Amino acid sequence: MKFDHYSLLRGRYMVAAARIERCGVPIDQLSLNTLRENWPKVIKKLVRRMDAEYGCFDGVSFRTYRWLRYLAINKIPWPTLPSGRLALDKDTFRDMGHIYPAVAKMQQLRHALSEMRLERLAVGPDGRNRTLLSAFRARTGRNQPKNSEAIFGPAIWLRSLIKPQMGRSVVYLDYAQQEFGIAAALSGDANMMAAYRSGDPYLEFAKQAGLAPADATKASHKPVRDRCKECVLGVQYSMSAIGLGLRILQPTPDAEALIQLHHGAFPTFWKWSDSIVEYAMIHSHLRTVFDWRIRVTADANPRSLRNFPVQANGAEMLRLACCLATERGVNVCVPVHDALLIEAATEDIDHAVSVAREAMAEASRIVLDGFEIKTDYAPEKLIHHPNRYRPDRGAEMWKTVWEIIGELDPMLRVIAEACQ
Repeated sequence: MKFDHYSLLRGRYMVAAARIERCGVPIDQLSLNTLRENWPKVIKKLVRRMDAEYGCFDGVSFRTYRWLRYLAINKIPWPTLPSGRLALDKDTFRDMGHIYPAVAKMQQLRHALSEMRLERLAVGPDGRNRTLLSAFRARTGRNQPKNSEAIFGPAIWLRSLIKPQMGRSVVYLDYAQQEFGIAAALSGDANMMAAYRSGDPYLEFAKQAGLAPADATKASHKPVRDRCKECVLGVQYSMSAIGLGLRILQPTPDAEALIQLHHGAFPTFWKWSDSIVEYAMIHSHLRTVFDWRIRVTADANPRSLRNFPVQANGAEMLRLACCLATERGVNVCVPVHDALLIEAATEDIDHAVSVAREAMAEASRIVLDGFEIKTDYAPEKLIHHPNRYRPDRGAEMWKTVWEIIGELDPMLRVIAEACQ
């Protein structure tokens, strides 16, 4: 068996993973226990309250024909299966929820009914969520912990259970536009790298494509920037013009024209992306800069092959960031896709943030041969005890659930009010 320095690097990550799994994520155990004890009652009231504007449920059962009626009344186009039936999988609801806020609310409700298993969330007697990271389990080499056990696995609103203990603080540090930056660096596309370094690659793409003037800002050209953002994010996953048209609420020809502008703005990237598929088919494998490999067969999906270098090298980057951060004394609670949740004593949190951000930056420079991926951070992201983590997209659902709990029993009202 060949044994090289890349094997040592993977072993080094297992040490970091052990430190992370030992640390865990601080959880508000009182709130979790209250949710668990009252969830059967909550879910019935939740359906009645949230379904009032849709009329799609019969008791707690979702009725497809009623959803079809709602879509028709509100003139919402909806993807269908080859059979002609509505696509009702969670990915479709998630994607459509990005376009239509009302769909996002229904998606959260359906998720709460079908996949919420609060008893499976792995929280120990010390009030910390710990679960096996399952390093390298994904084809791209990413961690793949069980969604039902990890706090970042279930519905996003449940992340508000994250609450630092007394005298402690947490902060969520994520790479800024990581996949765009990785694609720019690996492809060597000068325009794409310049767009990333501008701090707003979506607006810069709009400028390079001639859709916005050189002095445009996020505020002055928000609609154009939003369309360009959907294009940039979509084409990295080989989104079709039909799919992009749905995302930007524009006719398919307009979406196709926007994709062609992306080709024109970043020609080196597209040449590189095409070459990835060709290389994979010729050599029957793809690999990262640290030699994480996948075998490629004749029936491989070209879309997956295009995505592999960005996603797998992103996984390499995060693993190395975890190694560097934990070795330098940072308490990493959990890695999440392209981010780290870290914790420290409140008086030490600023220093921990500085060390962790430098570790993340250094990891990006090592993986991308000097090109640096920035971290998205602002002081207001710090969460000090007794505050809790509050993701914007889950705020309304969290508030609604605790309003319902407060109505169940006067004894629960104090807990409910404290959680809102």
